[in-house]
Amino acid sequence: MRRTRSLIILAFIVSSLLIFFFSTMRLETSTSPARRSEALQTQPTQQLHGSDAITPQQSTAAPRPPPVSVSDRLLKTISLNGAYWSRVMYMALKNVQERNPSSPDCDWSRCKEIKTELLQINVHDFNTYSALFRDFLQGMSCRLPPILIDQPNKCISGEGNGTNHTFLLFAIKSTAASFERRQALRETWGREGLYDGGLRVQIVFLLGSSSSLDDPDLNSMLSFEAQRHRDILQWDFHESFFNLTLKMNSFLQWALDNCPDVSFVFSGDDDVFVNFPALLRYLQALEPSKASQLYAGQIITSASPISDPKNKYYIPLSFYDGPYPAYAGGGGFILSGALLRPLYAVSQVVPFFPIDDVYTGMCVMALGVSPEAHDGFRTFDIREEHRENLCITKNLIMIHQRSPQQIKRLWVGISNRLLKC
Repeated sequence: MRRTRSLIILAFIVSSLLIFFFSTMRLETSTSPARRSEALQTQPTQQLHGSDAITPQQSTAAPRPPPVSVSDRLLKTISLNGAYWSRVMYMALKNVQERNPSSPDCDWSRCKEIKTELLQINVHDFNTYSALFRDFLQGMSCRLPPILIDQPNKCISGEGNGTNHTFLLFAIKSTAASFERRQALRETWGREGLYDGGLRVQIVFLLGSSSSLDDPDLNSMLSFEAQRHRDILQWDFHESFFNLTLKMNSFLQWALDNCPDVSFVFSGDDDVFVNFPALLRYLQALEPSKASQLYAGQIITSASPISDPKNKYYIPLSFYDGPYPAYAGGGGFILSGALLRPLYAVSQVVPFFPIDDVYTGMCVMALGVSPEAHDGFRTFDIREEHRENLCITKNLIMIHQRSPQQIKRLWVGISNRLLKC
């Protein structure tokens, strides 16, 4: 009898445990889809706003570009032909029109892992290209290099006096070894500060990483310089002439994240002399309609690819065939801050081109914006007999290719109150 009672009690306990176990399983099963649905619903919001909690060094996502349309002017200038670049652009336009945009590999470390066979099929003479050009083609869609040295507070004033807005931002292309050039600019026309009633002027120098294993390691000195002056931006891509387009695109992304309200950007090389007072007067005198659509400099209107393989500007006919759009010489030009976002958006459609100033001209034409020719920008220098004439310099805005010593002499000269022109 006792044995029977014990068996009954044991069976009751086991039954109770089984009922509890299966009811818990049903509860979890019934709530799992809801939990997954909730996760899916909240995930886009986390992706959109999560960048606030990510440091710039960790972030690999580009700003989400607005809808893109490309002007007929660019399509009339660059027709669909057998050249590789043209085919890639028109395929990108087709994807946009069909709302099927391509998805570039955001993993920078694997971005260049493209099969050489694919390029050999699409570019019949690919094997005759230089190693530098082949490297460009393999990385043509790689657009998100990690940032190594950042200045996230560049356009934020700590003075608390309502002067946070940056009027003019100098974005100067440089290299790690060019400290002397950078310092000459900091001591002359590139000096940061408030001008003419509170107009804030800032400068950043745009750098890649070392271009060769034979180059000396300057990372420690560069880190010190960046901490001292807070004007160095460096990305993890090799310095090369063909990577200047990537450098400009990286700057656009950085500027949208960190200086979205800047009024004007001067893009130039670290060997240019800028007559800063003349540039400031020019910008302040602009009509609002022109100020919001400004792309000004020395405009090259009838250029075509160089066919000499020994020339640094050489472009193979199988890569690009046709004239270039009008563009501002890359030594120095001025852009409206209002154009930065649409420029970045259209750059997601217009394929990278190995010559950076030509590429900027392509993107500006894609927006339907006309370049503004200004005689004060001298990308190709001035006549040799006038190079020491301070009155000539004082009436110009920008002169290309000056040594650090020449830049300092010109700055001291045009700033001298005794100069009568």
